[in-house]
Amino acid sequence: MNLPNILTALRIAMIPVFLLTYERVAPAVSLLIFLGASLTDCLDGYLARKWNQVTAFGKLFDPLADKLLLLSVLFCFAKSGLVPWWVMAVMGVKEILMMTGSMWMLAKKVVVSANQLGKAATVLFIMALTFLFPWHSVAWLTTLGTWLLYGAVGLSVSALFVYAFGALTRLKEIGRA
Repeated sequence: MNLPNILTALRIAMIPVFLLTYERVAPAVSLLIFLGASLTDCLDGYLARKWNQVTAFGKLFDPLADKLLLLSVLFCFAKSGLVPWWVMAVMGVKEILMMTGSMWMLAKKVVVSANQLGKAATVLFIMALTFLFPWHSVAWLTTLGTWLLYGAVGLSVSALFVYAFGALTRLKEIGRA
């Protein structure tokens, strides 16, 4: 267990805390938990690469933690009426497809690197969800958050197609298609 892996495990542990605080304590507290978890997402990958501490645990659990955190926040927001349910549904289906594809690629022993669309989508999701949290009553922030959310969904779905194209191209290159 190294620091990047500890940060990933911490992010996973923060998800049920987020869910409990959103429902039972206060959205402002859950916003801080979400922002802290998002910070660990940025930090763990950076540190793993910088310190050459990329591990099998990190490769598997870092993206899983990201998906679980995002889907947890979207679920709470959809349940609260802050985002449409279709956003939760689209992202849920997208993440299932990504996980299925990742497992299939893993079975073929092929790795497809993260792409810039996926990273940009993550940044947009963090910004959008921060503006959509019910910690303020500023209409233009909510509107901005909604537009950023739709942009994040679009980028995220686009990233899925880029990953799929990259995976198929990589499989053809090495003759495992």
